Amino acid sequence: MSVDLTSAPRGTGLPVDRDLAIATGTRLVPAGPVVSPAEAAAEVARLRDGARISEQHVRALTGMGAGLPVPEADVVDRPGWIRSAVDGISALLADAPLPGPPDGIVGSTVGRVTRSAAGLQMGTLLAFLGSRVLGQYDPFGGPEQAGRLLLVAPNVVAARQALDVDGDDFALWVCLHEATHRLQFTAVDWLRDHFQSEVAAFAGGFDRSASGTVDRLPEILKAIRREPPRDGMALVEMFQGPEQRAVLDRLLALTTLLEGHAEHVMDEVGPGVVPSVATIRARFTHRRRGGSLVDRLLRTLLGVDAKIRQYEQGRVFVDHVVARVGLDGLNAVWTSPDTLPLRAEITDPDAWLARVHG
Repeated sequence: MSVDLTSAPRGTGLPVDRDLAIATGTRLVPAGPVVSPAEAAAEVARLRDGARISEQHVRALTGMGAGLPVPEADVVDRPGWIRSAVDGISALLADAPLPGPPDGIVGSTVGRVTRSAAGLQMGTLLAFLGSRVLGQYDPFGGPEQAGRLLLVAPNVVAARQALDVDGDDFALWVCLHEATHRLQFTAVDWLRDHFQSEVAAFAGGFDRSASGTVDRLPEILKAIRREPPRDGMALVEMFQGPEQRAVLDRLLALTTLLEGHAEHVMDEVGPGVVPSVATIRARFTHRRRGGSLVDRLLRTLLGVDAKIRQYEQGRVFVDHVVARVGLDGLNAVWTSPDTLPLRAEITDPDAWLARVHG
């Protein structure tokens, strides 16, 4: 039996068994490092203070967010991050017009099986990431999806121990990155809705893309034989239609900008407030690229290595623009969706400068 996605009913929201995803992730995620209650309490206080202090430094450097309140960060354990991640993704895709199963008894069964399988897959992926993520700003988390800055204390402790760096310095360094992300979404009043609409447009194109892929499959196979994809992202793009690829280009450009901006801020603020920042940056960059063969394979499959390239490309873009027109000139990027860099401009910042600054 085949299911015609083009005629299947369309629903909204994440087609995943939420409870199963959380249960799977929390069961599979490894336990964090063992610390005493006093050490745990000290780490929680250090991270909460670090998030508050960091945002003040970020605001002073960037000129963004003056007068806005600074919400408290939420310090969580690994299962807490997994629960928040599932809820945040659900909120992000709440209005996305995703394809649904066909009507009737068969469709209902297909829907339950699909949701369960997706729940198991999501839980397994989040278990892997849940032992590695140090912090995250979720624009769609927290009460009424108003945004939530999460700091994963066991992972910060584990990374600090592995890197053998100063605890106060490392906590503040981590918080600088995440506080920058929070400020991006709170100071730029249109960014959250724009990001959600782009994700919804991308997700809504899955059924059209799947249908078009069948027609383009011989062409895709020839292209793969002629020039094998460089990475997982290149392979994904081969299976997308023109409309969905255009949305993906915009999303990749935006997320690369956000990561590069955070990296730039960390490097600019760091030397003044984090005495051992040079040591931390060198050791952390080496750690990002390290790991066992299995770990590197999983990171590639999950797009983590692509994320690392985003950090690097985005930082080069931001560094170049700031060197040319200063931070005030860079801040023109936050004027509207039209002033965001195009994907091609991420690797050609002079093209963005010519388009936006003339």
